[in-house]
Amino acid sequence: VLGYSRVQPPDPTSIRVLRGHQLPVTCLVISPDDRFIFSASKDGSLIKWEVDSGKRLCVVPGGKKGTEERHMGHASHVLCMAISSDGKYLATGDRNKLIMIWDTVTCKRLHIFTGHRDAVSGLSFRKGTHQLYSASHDRCVKVWNVAENAYVETLFGHQDVVTGLDSLSRECCVTAGGRDGTVRLWKIPEESQLVFYGHQGSIDCIQLINEEHMVSGADDGSVALWGLTKKKPLALARQAHGMQDAQGLQQPYWISAVAALRNSDLLATGSHSASVKLWKCGEGFRKLEPLWDIPLVGFVNSLKFSAAGDFLVAGIGQEHRLGRWWRVKEAKNSICIIPLKQRAAAPSPEAPDSS
Repeated sequence: VLGYSRVQPPDPTSIRVLRGHQLPVTCLVISPDDRFIFSASKDGSLIKWEVDSGKRLCVVPGGKKGTEERHMGHASHVLCMAISSDGKYLATGDRNKLIMIWDTVTCKRLHIFTGHRDAVSGLSFRKGTHQLYSASHDRCVKVWNVAENAYVETLFGHQDVVTGLDSLSRECCVTAGGRDGTVRLWKIPEESQLVFYGHQGSIDCIQLINEEHMVSGADDGSVALWGLTKKKPLALARQAHGMQDAQGLQQPYWISAVAALRNSDLLATGSHSASVKLWKCGEGFRKLEPLWDIPLVGFVNSLKFSAAGDFLVAGIGQEHRLGRWWRVKEAKNSICIIPLKQRAAAPSPEAPDSS
């Protein structure tokens, strides 16, 4: 398995910065073949990038409110996106309650799903299918069939805005419940949910590591590792990005993004602490061990590992994806590609160190 044992400390000088969005980048995904990045912003725009060249292959500009039908893009902040595992469909969700479905090759819009009553904050395709899960500030999770442009069902349970969502191949999804203090696992066929407790603050981001484990981050500065069979975290790192001096008060830096290299022990977390942190899950996911800091200035609003584990992409903004509490003026609204060098397979003990 790729993972911590194979990765070398990243070289800050090798980070590539792609500029194209006027306002903060809020979300991004990498195509399953690792060749393209799709990103979106508070300016409503959507960009398809080529990873190798850093070129913009396609730009869908944002429009003015109320023009969504005439104009082909979003007319409000895009907050989340997802790509199907066959790379065919891209889904984007905005502050104006809309979910848009796109053809990833042509960047043409195929459909608009309406139904949420507030901002759409999380999207994920079930792996190997065209079933789409969405989460919203209306506290609901909805299920859609994208291939048939069909609404399937709505799931209720969160007591506050849902801030994030993820899924893998099983017919279930996991959500972060903001200030209700819960992470939930939704079992779609059984119409049941499991409720997990462990963070103190608002739980703002979540990602599955594999079919059995997940990671979440909160605005109290904590990062939690969970097993889907235990109600409490297997590991919790408090003040994972340290403390900030905010208006004379010492507060932890909020965790604004988490990412997992699927089916490995390697994690990444983002905040506005001027660095992205890489972590190793130790001892059967019962430990969170800090590895390296990668210097990046601004709010890290989205993080994704490439499928091959050879790079990490960060979506950076001068502001947090959900608000305008304050700005990091030195930050650039951009996409940062961080190469992760893999060590060669472990040499035999007698061999000299090859690096």
